[in-house]
Amino acid sequence: MRARAGRPAGGQKTEDDALLAAVDIGSNSFHMVVARPMLGQLRIVDRLRETVRLAEGLDGKGGLSTEARGRAFECLERFGQRLRNVDPKCVRAIATNTVRALRHPQSFLLPAETALGHAIEVVSGREEARLIYLGVTHANPPGPRRRLVVDIGGGSTEFIIGEGFDALERESLQMGCIASTRRFFGDGKLSPRRWQEALTAIGAEFQQFATTFRALGWSEAFGSSGTAKAIGNLIAAADGGDSDITPRGLALLRERLLRADRIARIDMPGLDDERRPILAGGVLVMEAAFQALGIERMQVSSTAMREGILLDLRGRMTNDDPRELSVNALCERYGLDPAQGARVESTALSLFDQVATEEVAPDERRMLAWAARLHEIGLAIAHSQYHVHGAYILEHSDIAGFSRQEQQVLAAIVHCQRRKPALAVLQALPARQQVVARRLIPLLRLAVLFARGHEDAPPLRLRIDGQRLRLGIDAGWLRSHPLTRADLATEQAQIGRLDYTLDVRTDDA
Repeated sequence: MRARAGRPAGGQKTEDDALLAAVDIGSNSFHMVVARPMLGQLRIVDRLRETVRLAEGLDGKGGLSTEARGRAFECLERFGQRLRNVDPKCVRAIATNTVRALRHPQSFLLPAETALGHAIEVVSGREEARLIYLGVTHANPPGPRRRLVVDIGGGSTEFIIGEGFDALERESLQMGCIASTRRFFGDGKLSPRRWQEALTAIGAEFQQFATTFRALGWSEAFGSSGTAKAIGNLIAAADGGDSDITPRGLALLRERLLRADRIARIDMPGLDDERRPILAGGVLVMEAAFQALGIERMQVSSTAMREGILLDLRGRMTNDDPRELSVNALCERYGLDPAQGARVESTALSLFDQVATEEVAPDERRMLAWAARLHEIGLAIAHSQYHVHGAYILEHSDIAGFSRQEQQVLAAIVHCQRRKPALAVLQALPARQQVVARRLIPLLRLAVLFARGHEDAPPLRLRIDGQRLRLGIDAGWLRSHPLTRADLATEQAQIGRLDYTLDVRTDDA
């Protein structure tokens, strides 16, 4: 049954009664938020949080301990139970720094997805930063003033300067509360000398972006996630004031930490047992950030990346997809020919709509449209092997809105658009993404083939029977285009490498 013919690439409308769910698979804690869109807003209906300490299981060589894996899978099973009655299209699960650090992430992701019952995406540090900024805007609506957001997680810390709802500058450093505690206080001992050496080491890493951030400037600063909340609460309990973070408050916490002498002996009003083992690293990173960026006061946000995931998901489902803006920005930055991109996109989507079924995921049509628009991006480097250059750009750039897996799929489709399809590129994709890429590549190849002369394609009729593609074309048009006729003959052999058979039929056959 044809399900998507004529549907725009942007997506479907979100109904007010549809539940949306976001899962944040962090390095310290796992979070899940379930919300209902109501009159343009998100009404939170459920929250779950568990301290998993995934980053504690990293062995420094890209491996993850059995204990950490077990804690993660058990937590995701519990989350999965809550998600059983939520439409899979309305669930987005994001993994961050610890999963990025794994040598073989699929060995974790496959059982994790089984436990959760949903696909899990891995995002880059800068994409994590964008989602964090978006989440902070959920509880702190932006005004005309520029703002700084600092999010200290378990394995990484994200820094964002934003204006309105847009993140202007994004940075992600491999230093979080767990990672920094292990790095500088791994034996559990605290001392003024160690603290100062650690501040110097972290401050040196901040210098790569501190000048840029200071020059851009901001009027207000926010801290998000568990570390900022814990620091704010501890300062309020110790000083009898509000939960804003200040240099004076951080100095007070530092003195109390060093007075304890050892992590196991840390005892402060308002400090829970879960936070104690990683507090020193979190305060250390926060103090270094205040010093490097000259922060005078920081408010604590009640929202963070999980709310950002929800807002991003709602945007994807209401034709306000940030990935669309990113693709348009890439087209402009690399000087792509908009007429040729539109020509290839129109043909590719026409073919897609003729063969799409109910089982095809909503994002597949969008992915094909983006690949068509970006198929010549590699020409900015060289004409020779431009499909290879284009794939490299798409896989390794920071593209706002895209997960790592989405960029890998987009890159694979562009890589395989012409000449002999690179099977090694396809085989490097996770199994689920391989299926998507193999389904879309033949459609893009045909669209590119018919647009080779920078002219509109003739009416094309496409049917699919199993792995057999049956392409119908006007006989007169084909006789008057001998180059296309030759290209089609070659394509029949090349498309076979994708496990498809291409039959070309003319109306007088």
